[in-house]
Amino acid sequence: QVQLVESGGGLVQPGGSLRLSCTASGSIFSIDDMGWYRQGPGKQRELVARIASRTMTSRSTMYYTDSVKGRFTISRDNTKNTVNLQMNSLKLEDTGVYYCNSDPPYLAWGQGTQVTVSS
Repeated sequence: QVQLVESGGGLVQPGGSLRLSCTASGSIFSIDDMGWYRQGPGKQRELVARIASRTMTSRSTMYYTDSVKGRFTISRDNTKNTVNLQMNSLKLEDTGVYYCNSDPPYLAWGQGTQVTVSS
């Protein structure tokens, strides 16, 4: 089964940026949708961004939850089996552990990467 490894998290001040990377041990080409999830302190894990494997005519290729629209950008490279999340203008409420997985999530969860936004 494909294993996922997330990286790129860290401590950043409000307004700062981070770029998260997710590397899969196998091919993600056939996985229609890959997403980044976030689990904030005391909160349930939520999907924050999703990207389709190819351009879709029936729906948007990318999805963002309202709270990150205009600040986060998701991308994927099927040739490298990677999914990235560029996070700009970070806010305190973006703090949490970030995971990548398919959407819906049927792959084994990785260890995640901690993002802490604090002044």
